[in-house]
Amino acid sequence: MRFHVNRDVFSEAVSFVVKLLPQRNPQPILAGVLIEAGDHGLSFAAFDYEASARTTIDATVDEPGTILVHGRLLSEIASRLPNAPIEIAVDDDGGILLTCGSARFTLASMPVQEYPAIPEVSGDSGVVPAEDFATAIAQVAFAASRDDVTPVLTGVQLEVSGTQLSLVATDRYRVALREIPWDGGSTASDEPTTALVPARTLTEVGKTFSHGGDISIAFSGSGDREIIAFTAGNKTVTSLLIKGNFPPVRRLFPEATDHHAVVNTAELAEAVRRVSLVLDRSAPLRFTFTTDSVSMDASGTEQARASESVDATLVGEEVTLGLNPQYLLESLGAVRSEFARITFTSSENANKLSPVLITPQTSIDKDGEGSFKYLLQPNLLLR
Repeated sequence: MRFHVNRDVFSEAVSFVVKLLPQRNPQPILAGVLIEAGDHGLSFAAFDYEASARTTIDATVDEPGTILVHGRLLSEIASRLPNAPIEIAVDDDGGILLTCGSARFTLASMPVQEYPAIPEVSGDSGVVPAEDFATAIAQVAFAASRDDVTPVLTGVQLEVSGTQLSLVATDRYRVALREIPWDGGSTASDEPTTALVPARTLTEVGKTFSHGGDISIAFSGSGDREIIAFTAGNKTVTSLLIKGNFPPVRRLFPEATDHHAVVNTAELAEAVRRVSLVLDRSAPLRFTFTTDSVSMDASGTEQARASESVDATLVGEEVTLGLNPQYLLESLGAVRSEFARITFTSSENANKLSPVLITPQTSIDKDGEGSFKYLLQPNLLLR
């Protein structure tokens, strides 16, 4: 095999396919990147039995062929090569020779015949705007659990219904929900479709496919090998779905209630960051919502204390509750609006430990779009 290719294009392609591979792989063969040279140019693929990434680029192919080479090493080399075309060839002993300007590398070839088949997806598909999808992932994925003890909570539930795609994540203490438009095309069905995708994989998909255009999402497989594929341009990422029943968290979102406060998102976030500096890691922050302000009080170790207040508009009775400051900060970052509405879901007993609902607010007196919702469970205040 022998081919010539643009350095920057080659480096970007290798970087893309290795991004989803785990840092430590129990099977050395899965650390490889499969490169095929042919009439189509160059195709790259990486697969670890749970996620795969594929892309194709243009190249001048002198001799077609297929090689398997250590992915992360190749990616690091490609990113540091001089600004010159790359030539890759296989020598008589099976070694891989990479030449770029005056730089020359000889890399070991891994056994292609031992590499697993990359999954193909041919099921029902639909299209979503890439920018909306990337934003939705960023607004939801952080709420998924990082504890593998309950695998279903480490994923983001994708739910297709009619012309709408919902993304939902929870770790039992909070729930994040975002809805975006879905175009099922001629294959659109009234039957809801769900897919539980690992949050880590979905986050990488959002980062990779965030730059305009559309993303095609396809569902395929059955039984223990159900997969989902995301395709944009010449790049495709597939992921094995998490098996299990995602909890019915949608029913936790309350009906409309007038008991709420509206605050400036950035002002509240900055104050929370400052005041929570004195808190122990797992301690809640005390919030008191009054007619025209919200005050924060924190008591830490070694008699450290902090307090601050920011302007707020409260509708309903005054409220005092404890909230996890990091969880609140993540929700305020996800709101993506100048103001945030914090709704108290128990209007009969304002101090009962019922969840608070956080939604975007365009201005102090005008609701934002209802496509993002975040439900956060308060903490018990000991003093």
